[in-house]
Amino acid sequence: MYKNLVNKKKYTIKDIADVLGITPSAVSKALNDHPRISKKTKGAVIEVAKSLNYQPNYLATALRKGKSNLVGVIIPRAKSNFFSSVVEKMEEVLNENGYNVIMTQSNESYEKECRNINALLFTQVDGIIASIANETTKLDAYHKIKSRGIPLILFDRGDNNLEVDYVGIDDYKSSQMVVEHLVDQGCKRIAHIAGFNQSPIYRNRILGYKDALVKYNLPVDDNLIIESNLRITDGQRIMKQLLNSPTRPDAVYAAGDLAALGALQVLKEENIKVPDEMALVGFSNEPFTSFVTPSISTVNQHNSEIGRIAAETFLKRMNHPLKEMTLNKIILEAELIVRDSSNRLT
Repeated sequence: MYKNLVNKKKYTIKDIADVLGITPSAVSKALNDHPRISKKTKGAVIEVAKSLNYQPNYLATALRKGKSNLVGVIIPRAKSNFFSSVVEKMEEVLNENGYNVIMTQSNESYEKECRNINALLFTQVDGIIASIANETTKLDAYHKIKSRGIPLILFDRGDNNLEVDYVGIDDYKSSQMVVEHLVDQGCKRIAHIAGFNQSPIYRNRILGYKDALVKYNLPVDDNLIIESNLRITDGQRIMKQLLNSPTRPDAVYAAGDLAALGALQVLKEENIKVPDEMALVGFSNEPFTSFVTPSISTVNQHNSEIGRIAAETFLKRMNHPLKEMTLNKIILEAELIVRDSSNRLT
């Protein structure tokens, strides 16, 4: 019965119909459990479909129905507890409501981010939830999403110029909180391993850091503000640079935990006592920050809460497509977790 199909790599509804001698429409209805198709026909269709290892064409289904029940998610890095925790909660909420998630990562690359967006649009996703890559300065790809009328929700890294829903923390206040803590510990010269200023969240962290220094009458030295991709190697390189500075700092605030870890490795290699000679604070509350020695002080961004709210915001958009909804800009209060790397007073 199947001899004419042996050499095919991918089977279609028409192939199943040819085997059974029924119409492709009947096969489609059987696969979708249509009440007008008999149980006998449904059973036969399912048996042949399994034997041919038939895979549904979700793109064709999405085009026909105008809905794919797929949500595209774009994150900068998968190897990050913050982003993986956000996506895990996001997926849990979306799955409970009948949606599946397609996750992509930009690796902080603008070009890869654009390719990811194009791929998700081609897949006919019902919406996109994204955190913008560090390298991204042009927002054309995101404007393309909006022009298609597809819900776009940004989290952690957003851009006010896009005028879309956003969920994140108050990065400005978070930086002020870190600097105030270091000042309370007796630090007088605080360096900042920053993210790139072109990104709103890192720009706000730099501004919060600077304003806090001014508030406590401490010097704002641009040589102590070094931008990077906040990887471990960046933390290592910048920490070495700071140690060789003629006016060495007595504290370092890194805008990412990986950079803080790299900085800590260098401090330990150089036998510099942490926190007595050099206090250190990171950002994001990655799991390793509590396991290393000394444990690293950091900022908790409420990962799961961000994921939950982002997913629920998408669902509200889908449930009320014709209703004019006010843009949601949800800002959560971050929490400073003080550990051994900055706690001088115990």
